[in-house]
Amino acid sequence: MPYVVYILYSEKDKKLYVGCTTSLEKRLVKHHQGGVSATMHRRPLLLVHHESIADKGTAFNRERFLKSLWGAREKQQIKNNFLKQHKA
Repeated sequence: MPYVVYILYSEKDKKLYVGCTTSLEKRLVKHHQGGVSATMHRRPLLLVHHESIADKGTAFNRERFLKSLWGAREKQQIKNNFLKQHKA
């Protein structure tokens, strides 16, 4: 079963949230409905990045990396690229 590591952008506080799931669609619905405590007060949220990873351990290591200080630069670059592409 593939895992998905994803990054959400909060339009409210302009910060990022990193998560990992086996069903991105179901997880996004939960986020958008306020069913995730970490993001319930940060809505609306936009999906800015997702990557599919076959192995559970690798997926959770990737999530942990993106949440780390070392992953902050990569996360910021993903955010900046998304905002550039969606600027109207």
